[in-house]
Amino acid sequence: MREAKAAAVTAERPLESAHRIGQLVPAPAEASRRSPVAAALITMRPQQWVKNLLVIAAAGAAGALGHDDVPGRVGVAFFAFCLLASGIYAINDVRDAREDRLHPRKRNRPVAAGDLGRRAATVLGIALMAIGLGLCVFIAPLLGLVGAGYLALTLSYTMIWRHLLLLDIIAIGGGFVLRAVAGGAAAPVALSRWFLLVVTAAAVFVAAGKRYAELRRTEAAAGNGELVKRRRVLEGYSEFRLRVILAASAAVALFAYSVWAFQIPFADGVPWRLLTIPLFAICLLRYGRLILAGAGEAPEDVLFHDRVLQVAGLVWLILFALGVHAAS
Repeated sequence: MREAKAAAVTAERPLESAHRIGQLVPAPAEASRRSPVAAALITMRPQQWVKNLLVIAAAGAAGALGHDDVPGRVGVAFFAFCLLASGIYAINDVRDAREDRLHPRKRNRPVAAGDLGRRAATVLGIALMAIGLGLCVFIAPLLGLVGAGYLALTLSYTMIWRHLLLLDIIAIGGGFVLRAVAGGAAAPVALSRWFLLVVTAAAVFVAAGKRYAELRRTEAAAGNGELVKRRRVLEGYSEFRLRVILAASAAVALFAYSVWAFQIPFADGVPWRLLTIPLFAICLLRYGRLILAGAGEAPEDVLFHDRVLQVAGLVWLILFALGVHAAS
């Protein structure tokens, strides 16, 4: 009886050790038995398409959504950027499959879990990017150039920029700026420089929040005695440095948004755009608080689960839309 117990304990120890060192030997996630279609849809990550709403927001901020065929053009541009982003996600999942298997959340992605083959994911990614870029060119040649620039930036981010201190954050911010530029190109309409500065600063804020949350998670795991593999670029960051970036980018975003709002004339005597400044500030402060609490590694999860952000964002959207309607 004692020998059997000893054998059981001995058999469990390697598994326990592997868990404590952060799964240094890549192992596929638990089989989820997802169908190829379901695996492909999950790989496309439609929950992250919310980021591409910036394409629509840019045209809306310029008050162009009520003009002629602009809504249709911007809607197609939004869909095109969703396809571009999904294609990039598929290619990245193929490239990062081994690393994803070491991550507590990413290890369940279809490619890492073995539900979607590497070749199938590659074909899916190339097809989505080709269709998305084709739609961009169909809407406007300039939009095609913006779409190509977005692909070049995001693909090079995976290979180069995400490994370089500060440039990784700037590259993520650049992706958001190109989404806004895409909205202007699809309309077509000129975008305010202050609006672009708001987008840039807010994007840096979100990107720095992703790094801060990832740094805290890996440091907490290391504090528990686990050897966790993490991005090489995190070695150059510290919580203090990222807090400085968060504070500076939030301040710039709020200042630029206020200046931009003050430049918009009143509609029917109502300062609609000015009324949105406090709500924008609430969203920044709330998101910053969540980041400091350890959230922010997946911004879309924060947005979909935090009631304060949802309510403040909804009221902001209503006031913003009323202002655009009154001005038109």
